[in-house]
Amino acid sequence: MIKLKTLVTGATGFIGSNVVRELIKDGEEIRITLRKNSDTRNINDLDVEKVYCDIRNRESVKNALKGCDTLYHVAAYFAHWSPNTQLFYDINVEGTKTLLEEALSQGFEKVVYTSTSNTIGSHGAGNYVTEEAEFNGWKAKDHYAISKYLAEIEAKKICEKGLPMVIVNPTLVIGVGDSKPTPSGALIVDIANGDMPGYIEGAINVIDVEDVARGHILAAKKGRSGERYLFGNNNIYVGEFFNLIAEITGVKPPKLKIPYRLAIFLGYLFQLGSRITKKPPTVSVSQVRLGKMGEHFDCSKAIDELGLPQTPIKHTIEKAVDWYRENGYIK
Repeated sequence: MIKLKTLVTGATGFIGSNVVRELIKDGEEIRITLRKNSDTRNINDLDVEKVYCDIRNRESVKNALKGCDTLYHVAAYFAHWSPNTQLFYDINVEGTKTLLEEALSQGFEKVVYTSTSNTIGSHGAGNYVTEEAEFNGWKAKDHYAISKYLAEIEAKKICEKGLPMVIVNPTLVIGVGDSKPTPSGALIVDIANGDMPGYIEGAINVIDVEDVARGHILAAKKGRSGERYLFGNNNIYVGEFFNLIAEITGVKPPKLKIPYRLAIFLGYLFQLGSRITKKPPTVSVSQVRLGKMGEHFDCSKAIDELGLPQTPIKHTIEKAVDWYRENGYIK
């Protein structure tokens, strides 16, 4: 009997590459998708089958899925600002719909879809909401959050047609291998390099990327089809988080608390500059809005049902800092 493979989309990314590494530890036969212009630094050292695939193209999706029975759909357009907002919907919504429809058609045995805690919403500090909370991110006008929320709706429809699928919703993810770096990783790099003079106070939940990766595998093994699981760890305030990063990196933490109205103004200013430089803004307007709303979560469902690991956040920051230093991100 031919052993079918496990397919991972978004494997060149931060979370995806860590998922692949965890699967390799478990002895799985892996196939990963990448695009012609993918940054492959995160997976160059991995012995896996590679196939070119754009999830917006149904034929390439069909080809990527053939010979597999398990799918980890981690690919997404992850940013809080883009000069082309349609990409969020073409990739995150329509691409996900195409991929999951084809997985259903080919009779996949298990699918884990990587969403985000943004789809559960930002309900304020001290309100430890669960997976049952309703999305409230419309006013923030964050296209990433909205597109992922709409994608979940499409995913659930396909699940109801018979696709055995579990949704996982990571919070703020940090750790090793963040080569881009993502917006969360950029916070650590900027503080360590003294490039963050001020900040906007808010409530966040932070988790280690390796815990998130292992959580994906646990979700495939133990997760209940049609359910979603919040992947988070420490509920903390932004100021506390930044102080911890500064302590570990041996620098002074940012002290200036930026008022909300000024932060919104700066967000618009940064976005204007980004249209010229084509580089992401230091902070986007939607990030400021989401930050003000604040998000603390109750992640006990994933811990109790799946056994989601909970690495101490200080250790996670230490690992991340070491990786950034070794790879030249921190001066």
